[in-house]
Amino acid sequence: MGREKKIGTGSDELAHPFPAQFGQGDRVALCVSYDGSAYHGWQSQRKPQVATVQETLEKALSSVANANVIVQCAGRTDTGVHASHQIVHFDSPSARGEKAWVRGGNTNLPSSIAIQWAKPVSAKFNARFSATARRYRYVILNRPARSAILSAGVTWQRYPLDEISMHEAAQALVGELDFTSYRAAACQSKTPMRNIHRVDVSRQGDLVIIDIQANAFLHHMVRNIAGVLMAIGTGAKPTVWAEEVLLAKDRSVAAATAPPHGLYLIGVTYPEEFELPAAQSGPHFLSM
Repeated sequence: MGREKKIGTGSDELAHPFPAQFGQGDRVALCVSYDGSAYHGWQSQRKPQVATVQETLEKALSSVANANVIVQCAGRTDTGVHASHQIVHFDSPSARGEKAWVRGGNTNLPSSIAIQWAKPVSAKFNARFSATARRYRYVILNRPARSAILSAGVTWQRYPLDEISMHEAAQALVGELDFTSYRAAACQSKTPMRNIHRVDVSRQGDLVIIDIQANAFLHHMVRNIAGVLMAIGTGAKPTVWAEEVLLAKDRSVAAATAPPHGLYLIGVTYPEEFELPAAQSGPHFLSM
């Protein structure tokens, strides 16, 4: 396995727009961004009355291919959660060019979902299982009044947050640890063990940003971490509480799950052998 690309450190622009041609059966990787506020999560539920990102994307791609397209993603996001850098793959049922997948796909998509690029990959590439890390940002609007414009894009916390205490508390969560206390009761993972590579909490004006990268995440794990860190940030709990919750291995001792609105999947890491463009740090309204 080759060296890994780092996510969120810049962008590798494709040298020539739309150069690739895909034959029938070729594996295609796509980068997709979306505003998840109108969708019942990523995963298709095969129910006409329930809109999901996966089903909407597959319908658009199937129109381009004039054949059925099924995609697999790097990380399934929950209801109301957004992505600036979701990676998917599928095996092309028809011969189409890169331009067709990107521009044609976007023509058939609503404004809340956009394909950023398409790239040919080897048959051994798998958007989920080839990934070595995922990176999320949780964005909190920290001021007395809520925002009318970003209401679906941030979580609003009216009480002042101490981002320095939140950052200090979060360092107890770094490493390969048992995150039983930080996963949803309905989480179906066979193990509560996950390896958090880093967690940073910072402030940009009225925005407090939790930036977290791990090998993978449990159901509601980031939102549960955000809930605990916000309780610490308001002074309701001491800095050591994040570690105490972790060691308890009991979901009932933690804070309530934070809302989904401020959560963004902003990057996925793969081995360099797949030569995928690097992620640009999101969401778009942040300056970093």
